[in-house]
Amino acid sequence: MEELGIPELNSKQVERVCAISEENARKYVLSQIAPKNITTLNICAEVEGTKPVKLSIDIDMVLLPSSKDCDAQKIADEAVKYAFNSAEEYLRKLACNSQT
Repeated sequence: MEELGIPELNSKQVERVCAISEENARKYVLSQIAPKNITTLNICAEVEGTKPVKLSIDIDMVLLPSSKDCDAQKIADEAVKYAFNSAEEYLRKLACNSQT
């Protein structure tokens, strides 16, 4: 992720980045696969540091065998990208707010 010029994050902002990332990853997955076809969906977003911020997102997803036409890895990879984009958008808003 590029340098966004954000201030050092406090614990509430770190929690918010993680929550936004997890929510949006879940939203993406569920927009691609019906919940009834998912046996396991664990999403974990973690932030290391407050400046610079290092965000990692892990998705553990297991589909029912009847969902063999779905590429779980591809969906998980796309969900991670979607989550990173939403986190970046939040961080950009923080950067804009800190400059005013």
